[in-house]
Amino acid sequence: MTTNPTPDTPVPARMDRRSAIKWMLGAAATVAIMDRDGVAAEATKPAAVGYGTDPDLVKIYRPGELWPLTFTEAQRRSATALCDVIIPADEKSPAASKVGVPDFIDEWISAPYPGHDTDKRTVVEGLAWLDAEAQKRFGNDFADLVLRQKSAICDDICAIGKAKPEFRKAAQFFRKFRDLTAGGFYSTPEGSKDIGYVGNVALASFDGPPPEVLKRLGLA
Repeated sequence: MTTNPTPDTPVPARMDRRSAIKWMLGAAATVAIMDRDGVAAEATKPAAVGYGTDPDLVKIYRPGELWPLTFTEAQRRSATALCDVIIPADEKSPAASKVGVPDFIDEWISAPYPGHDTDKRTVVEGLAWLDAEAQKRFGNDFADLVLRQKSAICDDICAIGKAKPEFRKAAQFFRKFRDLTAGGFYSTPEGSKDIGYVGNVALASFDGPPPEVLKRLGLA
């Protein structure tokens, strides 16, 4: 039995892989900083012995020349729905899926780099749990639920410290997925604009450092 024949989450267009991989490599530091537990765990491991070379980001690859992607269509629908619960559209910025975050996450968990295989297992098992829980509670896959139903499930797993014992593993998945979603989204131009980050922007004119700064440095 289905309870929602008009799901809230349309599946967005796919991003080309070269763009997604560039994004994944560029955002790697952001995601690592957000995942503080993961950083601490990696620090205790022996140094990596190497895993080959990174992709040539100028070359246009043919299918099969890079690592295979992970998400099935069903997993991608669930990932898209969860991304948009975590970062929905508002008056300042689009939803996470609209800027390609599900493609970013798919490349991330599929990449043959140290630690990514663990993230892959966490995400794939977590998405399976999400759909199973949605079916148990509401008789539909997660992507086909209305927002209040999606939120009801996420409320139970959004904080590890407050999660009931039966939701503890799912809460660990949610934390990882949330970090990947935020790390991907906030390394896009739309995400940077959302938090007010300006970066290196040319100025129309430059009058030099403020006098009080020069004075403090002994230069004025």
